[in-house]
Amino acid sequence: MADEMQADERRTDDASGISFVAFVLSLAHTAAVHFGDVPDPVTGQKADANLPAAQQMIDILALIEQKTRGNLTADERQLLEQMLFELRLRCVEAREAAAAARPSESRIILP
Repeated sequence: MADEMQADERRTDDASGISFVAFVLSLAHTAAVHFGDVPDPVTGQKADANLPAAQQMIDILALIEQKTRGNLTADERQLLEQMLFELRLRCVEAREAAAAARPSESRIILP
């Protein structure tokens, strides 16, 4: 019975063009837009980085990973884990770049 339900779900996904993989990739692409790495699909222009919005996409993907644990195919699980790894790494890089771009505070250097 469970196999039949899963097969029905896959057919529904295929017929509508919506799949778990497409959903995950859509959220990852949205994060990339917020990082300023890819052009906004509406304006066609790259925007300045919006790290809180990018972090929100990462948090949503992490929530999906947690809530779907044990219910994904091996390929779906691998894709989700890889996207989270890459986005988290990108977030660290973006935060470091933002910190480096900020003017440093005045410091007194003692001899």
